[in-house]
Amino acid sequence: MPWGLKPARPGGRRLKPGASRERSGVEPMTPDARSQEPEALSRAAYIDGLRMLGRRELSEKQIRERLARKGHAEDDIDAAVQRLKAERAIDDTRVAEAIARTETTIKRRGKLRVKRQIEQAGIAPTVAREALDAVFDEVDDDALLQAALGRRLRGERPIEDDREFQRLYRYLATQGFESDRILKALNARRGRRDSSPDDVD
Repeated sequence: MPWGLKPARPGGRRLKPGASRERSGVEPMTPDARSQEPEALSRAAYIDGLRMLGRRELSEKQIRERLARKGHAEDDIDAAVQRLKAERAIDDTRVAEAIARTETTIKRRGKLRVKRQIEQAGIAPTVAREALDAVFDEVDDDALLQAALGRRLRGERPIEDDREFQRLYRYLATQGFESDRILKALNARRGRRDSSPDDVD
């Protein structure tokens, strides 16, 4: 090394006194650049939410839970959900009615079971009640119960004995039908009118 020259310092070129970072070729971080990262994270949560909703209808609670499981921060989830609601991509009323129609027209379930399914989606009780009323105004409860019973009995055959009666009662109760409607339908299938809820274990 030539006499009088100092060795280069690690870490690159030092700035001369009074020199700016712009002149040195190092760009300063602008306020816009500093704000891009939170916006990017919020947008990522929004995009993930859109993808989830593209596959199926989901309630606000379901979207929040799924975004949290994917590791998104609470603030980013809040921003994403607000945007999705503003765009009507999230609509709990629409979700509640979709659940009610699926449960009645496809699965042939009663009102109590449908109500539980809507509540499990985290939908507010008032919204759930309005959806139930709207859907069940168009549904014949008795016809729905008879359809569920017919699938179990495979047609119009009568109930064979008390054991089958009790088994059918329990099944229809889990499907969300009211006890008085169940007993009326089951008694009609075996020609008895004297059964009561006490007859069922």
